[in-house]
Amino acid sequence: MTSNNHSPAGTNQLTVTSPYLGGNVFALRFTSTARGARLARRLVAVRLDGWGVPYGSAAHEAVVLVAAELAANAVRHGHVPGRDFHLLLRVADGPRRVTRIEVSDTRAERVPPRPGLLTEPGQELTDGGRGLLLVESLTDRWGWCPRPGAPGKTVWAEWDPFTNAEFAP
Repeated sequence: MTSNNHSPAGTNQLTVTSPYLGGNVFALRFTSTARGARLARRLVAVRLDGWGVPYGSAAHEAVVLVAAELAANAVRHGHVPGRDFHLLLRVADGPRRVTRIEVSDTRAERVPPRPGLLTEPGQELTDGGRGLLLVESLTDRWGWCPRPGAPGKTVWAEWDPFTNAEFAP
C-alpha cells in the first residue's frame, strides 16, 4: 500500500485537466485482496466523515457502499497477481459539489457492460451478479474507461447535488 499522497513521484496522480480540481481528494493503492477491499471501504468511510459527510447519512452510506462494490469488483474481476488496485475519491468544491469515486485495476480484458445495458441476473446466479445494478441504482452516473497511461480500466461513479438531494451542501 502506498500512502505518500504529498509527492507526485510517490503515487499515481492525475495528469489531465479535470473539472473536479479543487475540493477534497483521497487517492491510494490497495492490495488486490479481500483485505485491501475492506480497507478501501473503511478509509473511504473515515475520509467522508472527516470531510463533513457524517456516518449514517444517506450520502455517506451510498458512497461507502459503492466504494465497497467497486473495490470488491476490482479484486474479484480485475485481479492480476502482484498488481494493486487504485482508488480515488473526490468531493469537489464550489457550487457543483460533485462526488466522484474511481477504482482502477490492471486487467483490461475483463470489462463491465456499459451503463444502461445491465441485465437482471437469472435465477442461476446465487452468488454475485448484482453489484453493478446496485451501483447504477445508487449513483447519478457511472461508467468505465481504459486506464490512461497504464494497462487496465477505471470504473467510476458520480453523485450530483443538483439531481440528488442528499448530496446537497
